[in-house]
Amino acid sequence: MNLAAQIKAEGEDCKLVILGKQAIDDDAGQTGPMLAGLLGWSQATAAFKVELKPDSVCVVSEVDGGLETVECSLPAVITCDLRLNEPRYATLPNIMKAKQKPLETKPADLEASLVGLQQLLQVEEPPKRKAGVMVGSVDELVSKLRDEAKVI
Repeated sequence: MNLAAQIKAEGEDCKLVILGKQAIDDDAGQTGPMLAGLLGWSQATAAFKVELKPDSVCVVSEVDGGLETVECSLPAVITCDLRLNEPRYATLPNIMKAKQKPLETKPADLEASLVGLQQLLQVEEPPKRKAGVMVGSVDELVSKLRDEAKVI
């Protein structure tokens, strides 16, 4: 059983999960769609406007051609764009108060598998590159590009 399903089975009754649009390390937006797939929930990505309804959520995303509006049934996973809201910065007194509050953690004995679903089949080095060729003139370069490489 995967970790998300195990936490869900432990009694967390949430209907909406909101995540960032993409990770900064690889610039890929995989976490939201993967979580939605693992949970079997609907998903909407790159939201910059969200309207919550009793049984659904309406999400507006900016796409190349303008705006796209999607309505998803709840429960759902949404990834948000940076324009979804304007962040409020915590004041020093509120930061100090937050340090005093208890932090609930899930027990480490969840019967969830953290083993990845991918399997490494083979690793090999790329082929060696051929040595380059020095050309003496522009005419020779153009000739090689036309006759040998056939790129012009």
